[in-house]
Amino acid sequence: MMIQVAQRAAEELHRLAKEENLETYVLRLRVVPGGCSGLQYVMGFEEREQEDDIVYENHGLKVVIDPDSLPFLEGTTVDYEESLLGSGFVLRNPNVKSSCGCGHSFTT
Repeated sequence: MMIQVAQRAAEELHRLAKEENLETYVLRLRVVPGGCSGLQYVMGFEEREQEDDIVYENHGLKVVIDPDSLPFLEGTTVDYEESLLGSGFVLRNPNVKSSCGCGHSFTT
């Protein structure tokens, strides 16, 4: 399995990188302990991948994941949604068994 980035999410990430004047960047996805359900996502730009990272490319965007986070993220799709209540990135992760009420942490 791999990590997918939806077209809409890739467009928004490229826009944000341009807004931050980033010329070279990768998107790092990580899973760390925390939140009310035990695990939470961390997502952000970095200048380049690390030697042991697993790298995926979608829509001209490099997504990097450390080996410890990969088992929790396999098969995940990063998307971007807009609604009347707000907008933001959504991670559709088939490994999640349950998540907290706010949707920011999960268990596998």
